[in-house]
Amino acid sequence: MSFEELFADVARVIEGTGVVIMTAGLAIVLLRFAYSVVSAPTRTGSYERLRVSMGRVILLGLEILIVGDIVRTIIVEASVQSVLVLGLIVVIRTVLSFALEVEISGRWPWQQAPHTSPPPAVQSAETLEEK
Repeated sequence: MSFEELFADVARVIEGTGVVIMTAGLAIVLLRFAYSVVSAPTRTGSYERLRVSMGRVILLGLEILIVGDIVRTIIVEASVQSVLVLGLIVVIRTVLSFALEVEISGRWPWQQAPHTSPPPAVQSAETLEEK
């Protein structure tokens, strides 16, 4: 077995792992959603949890697929055309990742998470101002 054949197999395993993670993750997320819809105490917010969980599964799968594409392009198919195709694939998957991140968290990845309540120092200052 040659070096290229070995890493072609490695790339296929990595890509297969990404597909398995997305497929199994989707099945698990849907089962959890079905259970939460049927169960009265967890019914509230179950759709939002489904969307967030599906987004996380897809993000993880996309990241692993990108690794497989990089291994395949750099080691196995090192040509200008394959590098350009890899670049296009990475751009598309990166845009998808950003879109999913915004969908999951409601903000861009570089933005700070919104504070649900002010820090204790601000709370105590606000309390003093009210008096």
